[in-house]
Amino acid sequence: MKVGFIGGGSWGSTLANLLSDNNHETLVYDISSDTVKQINETHTHPFFECVINPDVVATNSLKEVVEFSDILVLSVPTKVIRGVMEEVKKYITSKKLFINVSKGIEPKTLLTVSGIAEEIFTSSEMRGFVTLSGPSHAEEVIKRKLTLLVAASKNIKDAELVQQIFSNNTYMRVYTSTDILGVEVAGSVKNAIALISGVCAGLGLGENARAALIDRGALEIIRICTALGGERDTVYGLAGIGDLIVTASSMNSRNYQAGLKIGQGQDVNEVVNNSKMVVEGVRVLESAHEIALKYNLYLPIIETAYKVLFEKLPINEAIETIISAKLKKE
Repeated sequence: MKVGFIGGGSWGSTLANLLSDNNHETLVYDISSDTVKQINETHTHPFFECVINPDVVATNSLKEVVEFSDILVLSVPTKVIRGVMEEVKKYITSKKLFINVSKGIEPKTLLTVSGIAEEIFTSSEMRGFVTLSGPSHAEEVIKRKLTLLVAASKNIKDAELVQQIFSNNTYMRVYTSTDILGVEVAGSVKNAIALISGVCAGLGLGENARAALIDRGALEIIRICTALGGERDTVYGLAGIGDLIVTASSMNSRNYQAGLKIGQGQDVNEVVNNSKMVVEGVRVLESAHEIALKYNLYLPIIETAYKVLFEKLPINEAIETIISAKLKKE
């Protein structure tokens, strides 16, 4: 099976390495000539100290990777994914199975990545779409540490194919789901909660407060997920609570790290612009705010965080607003 990766960042390159371990042919496209050169010549990556399998090959040619692939993995930040899909479309001459490994909801359209793909690709260009998600720091998967993911698709056969391709008997186990919307939404919104969790830690509010925030944040993920048509139970799975636990508590999480710096007083734009990897949580906060308005959802944590980041509400006032809310039954 020939699998092409659109995006040679930390996660895309890690998954290419995994598929190389599983004896699949891979080709990685990246816009950075330096990254491509480093992968091909030294079999290393700018974000890792680990060695990448020598048969993981990279290229700067998008046309080459599209023509090479039976399956295309979308591993670029969601803020550029629509434009990337439009570029990919130019080179498609046969049906492709698409796998999305990015997490985000497009502001204004409020579409997940599968929704964007359905707008752009025709049935003669896309034979199926699968989202692969779950608790998975690239820094651990590249070291072949045990990881569990979920492959979700409207077509269970497509999800099962991805399950077979990515699973192995040493460090990767993949489950399947038909609730692709729920998996996408849960995996996206948890980045916002992870960002807020980092802010909480940066403010020194303590573990009690942060645990409560993560718990209440999970409830807000459920409200968004079900409002958009996802299943409540999906949020309790790997793509939801599983991913939330690891993302909202670890220094390997770019969203938690960014929130930590914001909580310590650094400017939001400065933190986002100086991050080596894309902080999806900030953009998801914008989308979640729009979802709350559209569906009239009660999302006190997300809405308060939105006001802090986008409307410059002082953090001390934000905390006071949440703490002084009317007491009620859990």
